[in-house]
Amino acid sequence: MFRFAHSEYLLLLLVIPVLIAVFVLASIQKRKRIQQFGKLELLGHLMPNVSIFRPKLKFYFQLFAAVFLIIVLAQPQYGTKVSSENRRGIEVMIALDVSNSMLAQDIQPNRLEKAKQVLSKLVDGMTNDKIGLVLFAGDAYTQLPITVDYVSAKMFLTSITPQLAPRQGTAIGSAIDLAIKSFGTKSKASRAIIVITDGENHEDDAVGAAKLATENNMLVHVIGMGKPEGSPIPVPGTMSFWKDKEGNVVVSKLNESMCKEIASAGKGVYVRADNTNTAFRVISKELDTLSKSEIKTSVFSDYNDQFQSFAFLALLLLIVDFFIFERKNKRLSKFKIFDIKEKITK
Repeated sequence: MFRFAHSEYLLLLLVIPVLIAVFVLASIQKRKRIQQFGKLELLGHLMPNVSIFRPKLKFYFQLFAAVFLIIVLAQPQYGTKVSSENRRGIEVMIALDVSNSMLAQDIQPNRLEKAKQVLSKLVDGMTNDKIGLVLFAGDAYTQLPITVDYVSAKMFLTSITPQLAPRQGTAIGSAIDLAIKSFGTKSKASRAIIVITDGENHEDDAVGAAKLATENNMLVHVIGMGKPEGSPIPVPGTMSFWKDKEGNVVVSKLNESMCKEIASAGKGVYVRADNTNTAFRVISKELDTLSKSEIKTSVFSDYNDQFQSFAFLALLLLIVDFFIFERKNKRLSKFKIFDIKEKITK
């Protein structure tokens, strides 16, 4: 397993585009100042030692050296040893609706993004618990097998869009069935399924699936996304909305009655998400009431640092940069390497 021991340093990479922009602007300003004295072709003969290519080359060397040094600070590591650990926690499977209706904006920024925000906070609050992720629209499939790898869980969350679903629809029952199977072998740990949906179930028997979950000692909680009055569904990349065959704008409404039925059948709770953190607080409180048991899990217990290669590359680039002068050197002018490149760039 690959990881960064200090991933917070990767935020420094945000400085790189700023440096590039500053360099480009400075180059443009410098060129304009020179042009005030005459045409560049004529001035070139008056400044034989001035190089156009070398300052750019030095900047690129310094830029890549900075990138490698930032990676060194983040301390990349590879896991080399897997060991089993017993932790006290619970097991949670998330069933997330990724149908097009989840793009409706009756919750800001939209239903799907709000759902991802709630999930992100739930993951942040976990320590020894296991979590898995099932995505569903017309079909259901496992996006993340149940695990204690919270880094991967949050990484998968950022990439979730309705485009991941090959067939549109809302098969809540299939999602619950798949979540039940995704728990794997029997465990003493308490188990819960959290369904996040707008409740527009058109595919199967979601209530029956929730009852099946309770028969397997699993609770089914439901977070309703949206408002009962509904909202149009934006078409991604356009300023228009989804329309039906008759050309009417489709208004997607939260089916609260369906959501409540599923939660009731699953002996869990139902909460409607809004623009506050109410849904997160309610579900977190419910998960905290579950009894924690010993969970056996495989984790990487030994990591090898991999920053040495990046440090060497950064040092090599800085050394090369040190020996490259911005102006042409008379002794080295016999070597036409840079002159050739400058003619090409011109």
